[in-house]
Amino acid sequence: MPAETSQTLDRGLRVLDVLSSAPGGLTVTELAGRLGVNRTVVYRLVSTLEQHALVRRDPRGRLHVGLGVLHLASAVQPVLRDLAVPVLRELAESVGCTAHLTVADGEEALALAVVEPSWTDFHVSYRVGSRHPLSQGAAGKAILLGRRGETAAFAVTTGELQAGARGLAAPVCGVEGLDASVGIVTLGSDIDIDTIGPQVRRAADEVAARLS
Repeated sequence: MPAETSQTLDRGLRVLDVLSSAPGGLTVTELAGRLGVNRTVVYRLVSTLEQHALVRRDPRGRLHVGLGVLHLASAVQPVLRDLAVPVLRELAESVGCTAHLTVADGEEALALAVVEPSWTDFHVSYRVGSRHPLSQGAAGKAILLGRRGETAAFAVTTGELQAGARGLAAPVCGVEGLDASVGIVTLGSDIDIDTIGPQVRRAADEVAARLS
């Protein structure tokens, strides 16, 4: 027997989903058309979501996702970090490189969790909260691979974010609504892709499994 669901809540979530995919915003009529529901229903949904700052209107009256969504998203980040850190710690200790979980924030890569190995004399210090374009660095490029559906691939870069730094990262796949990657970064010597690549891939898969 299927579980009972709330049609109103379902429609409200669909409003946010549709608006998040419309950078230029939508009118109430356009939104109603995409949802396939009556404009009166959409007015009620939008009015409720506006009261919670989850939807906003621009000066032209077009609807956008509101800033209230940012507060919800910021509450999720500590959960992601706590779930990922044990996996990153195991990876960092295994390969002797700094390991990190990076998420997409718009068109930027945001370092959400970082673990440094405990037994190496030298390793890269990678700051939590650091940002860079998705098009630069292994972490961002791995996220782009995931967006393109290249789930088995990983990205390898040299010196794109820091002179002498080498990175390898794999996309975190199969977690709806999350664009992320797990990677390592090191200085100096080349990365043994055949050995480290599969370990990073397994770590990314483990993070995905913990979030599913």
